[in-house]
Amino acid sequence: DRKFGLKVQKAEATDIILSLARRNLGHHLHLTHCLWVLRVCASNVTTGTTLGINGAMELLFKVITPYSKRHVRTVRAAIEALAALLKSKSNSRRAVNRGYLDGLLGLYQDWHHNDVSNNYIYIRRGLLLCLKHITNVQLGRETFLGSRGMEILFTSIQDCLSCKNLDPIVTTVTQILRKCYPKEPLPVATVRSSYSFPLPGNAKAEPLCEGSEGKWLKGDYESDGEEEAGKDLDNEDVESKEEDCDLETDVNKLRSRPVLDRPEGELGQYEALCPELAHNFQELESESEEEKSLEDRTESLPSTPSHFIPSATSVKHPNYRWRNQSVTEMGPDPGEKDFKVPLQSWTKKQKCRWDQTDEKTYIAEAAQDADSCEEEDPAKSHVLALRPLPKDASWYKKMFYPEREALISPSPGGMLESSDIVTNLLEKHQEDIPFHSPHFYIARAKCVKSIPDYKDLAFPDFWGHQPPPYSKPMLERKYGVQRDKVLDDVCRLIQPSDVIGRTVFDLDEPSHSSPGAPGCLTFFSKFESGNLRKAIQVREFEYDLIMNADVNSNQHHQWFYFEVRDMKLAVPYRFNVINCEKFNSQFNYGMQLVMYSVKEALQGRPRWLRAGHDICYYKNHYSAAAGGGVRGKCYYTLTFSIKFPHKDDVCYLAYHYPYTYSAMMSHLDILKQNRNPKKVYWRQQTLCQTLGGNPCPLLTITAMPESKKRDDLEQFYNRPYVFLMARVHPGESNASWVMKGTLEFLVSSDPIADLLRKCFIFKIVPMLNPDGVING
Repeated sequence: DRKFGLKVQKAEATDIILSLARRNLGHHLHLTHCLWVLRVCASNVTTGTTLGINGAMELLFKVITPYSKRHVRTVRAAIEALAALLKSKSNSRRAVNRGYLDGLLGLYQDWHHNDVSNNYIYIRRGLLLCLKHITNVQLGRETFLGSRGMEILFTSIQDCLSCKNLDPIVTTVTQILRKCYPKEPLPVATVRSSYSFPLPGNAKAEPLCEGSEGKWLKGDYESDGEEEAGKDLDNEDVESKEEDCDLETDVNKLRSRPVLDRPEGELGQYEALCPELAHNFQELESESEEEKSLEDRTESLPSTPSHFIPSATSVKHPNYRWRNQSVTEMGPDPGEKDFKVPLQSWTKKQKCRWDQTDEKTYIAEAAQDADSCEEEDPAKSHVLALRPLPKDASWYKKMFYPEREALISPSPGGMLESSDIVTNLLEKHQEDIPFHSPHFYIARAKCVKSIPDYKDLAFPDFWGHQPPPYSKPMLERKYGVQRDKVLDDVCRLIQPSDVIGRTVFDLDEPSHSSPGAPGCLTFFSKFESGNLRKAIQVREFEYDLIMNADVNSNQHHQWFYFEVRDMKLAVPYRFNVINCEKFNSQFNYGMQLVMYSVKEALQGRPRWLRAGHDICYYKNHYSAAAGGGVRGKCYYTLTFSIKFPHKDDVCYLAYHYPYTYSAMMSHLDILKQNRNPKKVYWRQQTLCQTLGGNPCPLLTITAMPESKKRDDLEQFYNRPYVFLMARVHPGESNASWVMKGTLEFLVSSDPIADLLRKCFIFKIVPMLNPDGVING
């Protein structure tokens, strides 16, 4: 009965219970029963507060001190009753003011040292629960730190980590240590993004964006008042109800409407985006019926069932659904047959075949586009250099100069920027990566306009990558890994002399970083879609990483993509991304980050692979409020360890398989070149210019009309539209990979793709937020 405590108070029985307990201090059996009743009454916070005012805590401290193994049952009952009383924050403050916190710490140490056989785990955990409740108030946390509580608890659980039976103790200690770790600002000058962009009409960049996250990213001990806590709970209920408002439950509202949902006159504004409706198809050649039937026979697969192609009249009807036509009209339902058609009917050879003449033409066109970009804005024109290769001279000679391996070559680190090395790389590229060409990529990357004005190309984006050779299962999480990482962080506070604290990369102040220090990794992120703001060496093989916020903002840290080099072989390096924002992450449930090795790529294995072990995600001690950000906002740490495959390699680490704006633009160039123009209608327009000055492409894909006959053209003009878009959120690169596969399928010779093109006109915006993608 949760209201039992209130009923006791209403019956004015609290004083009687306390009086009985005081009278039976020497009679432990009776006292134990009184303490059990006290514990039940104190489970109600209001009654617990009343008991505290009437001297219940003083009574309980007489029972549990000094340390003694006599009458253990009574001591346990007293500790449990005290823990229940301390749930009231006013009782917690009273306990701190009367010096009980030091007494509890001393008592816990006595029980811990004397309980060698672990027979009194429940008493030790009861004392920890008392400390946990006291440290829910600010005064309790400050006193706990002043009494060296962090050191005492941290030292005490070192003996407990190996014993699984002691998990309740270790878990409670970890919770207390996390809560009492002093809040610190992030080690950056400001939590605001390193990049700012003057918006049109504003003399300066946008003011600091304090999103709604700050209102609900509060710790569990921010408010000291009981009433405030109650209000917070009420607000949470309201918010959870509001979150469900967007769930549509009325099925009738989801049905398509028989009439237009806006005046027909308003549709005129979209005419410029639908030039295909005014196309006269004069380029269509008049083919004889024999040629057409021959072509149809050669291109169709033997097992392909006949499909119904909607006519112009049938499409016009607003309630038209071609799936509902009779079987005789549309042919057998593909879902009812054993319908096995390869999803991608282009063979690898076809995918990778390059017509040298066409390629040179397209590269020339792309270069012309780049020149036009530079003419429009000479200030933005720039020359891109590929990031330097690994510095291992013997490996470098073997890869690029096998005939001169005996010669001693100078350090190759600075040689790559010469045109000879890039030429060697391009000659070495096997052109075996579907729908990717380094030539196309470079031509497109030269046109990209970014806030930091990138001068470097990341190797994986330039070189491309093949899919992994096998599917990898989700990573099994090691037991206790999160707890161990939290304790490692606490160790920094207790033993600050072990922390190196050297800044090795700083996007804001490059002069403050000290890269190239002996035994230290070198970081870099100033390339398209790159995101790493700062790297700090904490221990010899451990680094804290800080991501850059969104442009003109102080929040949204999720995506990371950076280069790391100068590593040792077979050494586990630990990386901590310390300014994540989300409450939880798939990294806690088996997801791994991705890694790309340049040495592996140049040896014929260009792949992004899932990597990392000891991965977990947890709340840390950094606070946005401490750095001038949103009050109450907490940060989270993503931590992972990696063993690099080669010594002195150049590796790239990313949140997910990167997909840059330049990759998308060069992919569209390749698709345009490889499509069958007699079958596939393809038009690429610019939806708009982004604020950063980059074109946002709009694609139209459908089937060419069968002929210039009126019926065929009418069927073309009356096809329904399907609208697809991707990459609204730039950090979700998986959307671009899905879109990439969709585009490749839609322009392929697959019979289902052909059917889709004949039934629909596809309007596609493959990347709706180019500036966000470009700027990382």
